[in-house]
Amino acid sequence: MFGKLNKVFSKFVNRTLTEQSLDDAIKDLRILLYANDVAVNTADAICNNIIKSLEGIEIGRLSSIKKRLLDALREAIADILTPEKEIDLIQEIKKSKEQKKPYVILFVGVNGTGKSTTMAKIAHMLKKQGFTVVAAASDTFRAGAIEQLSYHMDNVGVRVIKHQYKSDPASVAYDAIEHARAKNIDVVLIDTAGRQVTDKNLMREIQKISEISSPDLKIFVGDSLTGNDALYQTKEFNKYVGIDAAILTKLDADAKGGAALSIAHETGKPIIYVGVGQKYDDLEKFDPSLLISKILEE
Repeated sequence: MFGKLNKVFSKFVNRTLTEQSLDDAIKDLRILLYANDVAVNTADAICNNIIKSLEGIEIGRLSSIKKRLLDALREAIADILTPEKEIDLIQEIKKSKEQKKPYVILFVGVNGTGKSTTMAKIAHMLKKQGFTVVAAASDTFRAGAIEQLSYHMDNVGVRVIKHQYKSDPASVAYDAIEHARAKNIDVVLIDTAGRQVTDKNLMREIQKISEISSPDLKIFVGDSLTGNDALYQTKEFNKYVGIDAAILTKLDADAKGGAALSIAHETGKPIIYVGVGQKYDDLEKFDPSLLISKILEE
């Protein structure tokens, strides 16, 4: 995981630096970050933070420039990964349960990112925490989408509220929420069409689902292997529905790691969970300190 990004930072930290060569080293670092799926603004922020942390320090007099650079990198990445607002999903659901109302989560993302599997992983995790869950099959556009969601939810023992294909997806979400209220179910998970962000009609449809369901949490599910495409998708969904958090899939196979840094920095939204495998237990709470240690091999 993050092997390529680790090599980028390792090369920078182990470089023999002088006052004259620091500028060249920062330029090289910026280019290498671009090449490893770190978005331009994010790479610039990392480099600028490093420069700021080294201001006033005479490079040649440092007893351990490597340690100073590691500290600067650690601080820069930690700053990138610190969200505007932390979200503790379990605690939020508990608060909603105390108020005797279902906690509604809307999932968005394009086809092929593992959204249905991720929803099942979330459902499985919540059931293990003692919560009751129902899912809404609000992707009524893509052939096989309802069956796909039902397959995964059946595997984790969660009921799916569904209508016919081509029916109003917002009405499916509404019915699932009403079902949860009537049956005192704790959490409603709403699937949406895995639409391409260039399809404005379908993006407006997701706006309607969001308006009808009034979700407590809107989660973008993105494939970390798609790099800057995942960042673009995040920004587009955020523009249309205002996402609250992200879940990145396939992080265990991501050799670059740029998507996690870019999404966290450029949206200001927290990455709350990451997918690290195909099994329903293969979902981990996102830990910025762990990501930093893997990137820097600490």
